[in-house]
Amino acid sequence: MLVGSLAILVLAGFVGFTVISKVPNTLHTPLMSGTNAIHGIVLLGGLIVLGLGVDGALNKILLVIAIAFGTINVVGGFLVTDRMLSMFKAKKPEDGGDK
Repeated sequence: MLVGSLAILVLAGFVGFTVISKVPNTLHTPLMSGTNAIHGIVLLGGLIVLGLGVDGALNKILLVIAIAFGTINVVGGFLVTDRMLSMFKAKKPEDGGDK
């Protein structure tokens, strides 16, 4: 079971690195904003597993660390998305008082 799980983790890492390395710089920010939903699902799954109870202190510590990193990733993704979207908003005309 452990060897199979580690093999899936390593293969997922290789696939993820290969896919992300082929993305052009202009598409990186939209891709990051799109993956916020995936990270939200990961957070929800981690919270459910933590709530159902896991055996062992090491498992709980690793789960809390994973939830913390996932939260940082989601919040950072939303901040980047908000900044990206603010670049496309129309600027308000300045009121110079010349009428």
